[in-house]
Amino acid sequence: MDMLSDVIASMRMGVPRSARVEWPAPWGQRFPSAPGSAGFQVVLQGSCWAIPPEGEPIPVGTGDVLFFPHGHSYALADSPTSPIAEPGCDPYAHADLFASASMEGTGPVTVTICGGYQLDSNGAHPLLRGLPEMIHLPARLGHNTELRATVELLGKEIGSPRPGADMVVSALLDMLLLYILRAWFDVSMEHCKVDSWAAALADPAISAALDGIHRDPTHPWTVESLGRRAGLSRAAFSRRFTQFVGQPPLTYLTWWRLGTAARMLRDSDAALSEIAAAVGYGSEFAFANAFKREYRMAPGKYRRLGCAPSVRTAADPLQHPDLAERSM
Repeated sequence: MDMLSDVIASMRMGVPRSARVEWPAPWGQRFPSAPGSAGFQVVLQGSCWAIPPEGEPIPVGTGDVLFFPHGHSYALADSPTSPIAEPGCDPYAHADLFASASMEGTGPVTVTICGGYQLDSNGAHPLLRGLPEMIHLPARLGHNTELRATVELLGKEIGSPRPGADMVVSALLDMLLLYILRAWFDVSMEHCKVDSWAAALADPAISAALDGIHRDPTHPWTVESLGRRAGLSRAAFSRRFTQFVGQPPLTYLTWWRLGTAARMLRDSDAALSEIAAAVGYGSEFAFANAFKREYRMAPGKYRRLGCAPSVRTAADPLQHPDLAERSM
């Protein structure tokens, strides 16, 4: 598994939700804050304005993608001056994978796909933490073709579901998240952000070290051995890794091992000794001590408490009474 796939697989939890919505003008809708999740909006037809809590409204056109990696609140509207409706129901009482709805009105119609991903806030990867509050990916001819194709397929599948739609939509939502991150990294590199995760993944030396950590966390890695894999001296590698990743190499290695262990505790019934071995610890005792330092509780207690976070999904599509009533 490559590093980016590994990160996405580790941070995603539960089933994502989505909806295709037709908004006749005039309209405005607020999407409340939902910590522990990430949301998106895609404009399939027409145009609208993204209105952040602070700052100026942003025009959004057909084919544009908005991504909210930290679950911050925002609003969408046909015009910056349109009244903004507050959510009129409890959207989290509904657990549908996807929905489809048409709002009332007679003006020009904007069609969006909105949705969100529930994330593991106990082990949020620094790659995600380093993203801005909102990412706007404008549609540009010849750019992000995979992202555009995924959006088109998702719109068709949600708009006219056929047998097997649940599996198709779930897979497309995961693909959408991956292509959004890829597109953002490409933008970051275009703007020469050399201390970003985009630069880390593009740098052959650092990506080689990250690949080693993710592919084989049980290996007795040292700064020197990771440096050799990266083709750099110990000191040069340590400086470069810390600059890009934001953590020294062995700090990141320990964090990744223990995060992997936490997911195994939550999602499997493997014995503690098996988990310890699977993440590179020579004994259950050493693993338990390291885990307690990181999570402030013993592994057994973490498992008993079922420490998967209970969070709401950002940009939840079921924000409007009509969507709640018409969700499929």
